[in-house]
Amino acid sequence: MRTARALWGSTHPGPSLVVTVLSLALGIAAGLEPWRLVVLVVAVFAGQVSVGLSNDAIDLFRDATVGRSDKPLVRGDTRVRTAWIAAGIALGVAVLLSAVLGWGMLFAHVIALVSAWSYNAGLKATPASLLPFLVSFGIFPSLATLSAPAPQPAALWAAFAGAMLGAAVHLTNVLPDLDDDRRTGVRGLPHRIGPAASVMLAVVGIVVAAIAVLVGSLIEGASPLAMIAFALLVAGIAAAVMIRMRRRGPDRTGFRLVMLAALVLALQLVVASGAA
Repeated sequence: MRTARALWGSTHPGPSLVVTVLSLALGIAAGLEPWRLVVLVVAVFAGQVSVGLSNDAIDLFRDATVGRSDKPLVRGDTRVRTAWIAAGIALGVAVLLSAVLGWGMLFAHVIALVSAWSYNAGLKATPASLLPFLVSFGIFPSLATLSAPAPQPAALWAAFAGAMLGAAVHLTNVLPDLDDDRRTGVRGLPHRIGPAASVMLAVVGIVVAAIAVLVGSLIEGASPLAMIAFALLVAGIAAAVMIRMRRRGPDRTGFRLVMLAALVLALQLVVASGAA
């Protein structure tokens, strides 16, 4: 049980669960049959587990250097070899289940996972640290639509909104660790442009994503009143991100608010699909 708890704690469980819930919402919006919806959700969850475990395994030395005692691998709750094995198994499950849903879903999910793993493997320390988030989150809405019996990529506005949210996720997630990252040689885009610019770009990303989903939903024939209400809610969350991080400095709350905005936008897509 100790090993299982340690592995689960190394998956970045909060973000992993949020992304999994997002896949559920997008699958519902895409009108997937129950069995396809279950396979999609499990595939996405397994993929997120593999990404989280690989992140902590790769960063073990850095995390130990800066005293990250909140990390199970740093505390020695389980071995790094065990984490790598679990990450490999999770990755295999994600790929296998994606193949069950079709070649399109398999191809898209593999690209998204390769992009996420590339961030863990080194892109996080370069000016291109934002790129994997643009790619993986931009592809993410298509995982649901490509899982349908008649697979097709998600609408361009949905992919664009996903990419903008991905940018906001990256820009807010790394802010609390800027100083620790610098000590261990990690200098991604947020480190180079600084906290103030990162927060501003994240807020812009959230707002642009909200506008994209609003316009796209209206084009699809959804109720204008409901869609505008969702957009205003997301705009309010964006304002909360900026106010919180300006007053309290960079902390995890800003990142959590960004993930909340993503959930609200996913719910908007579900409502829009039912009303269209």
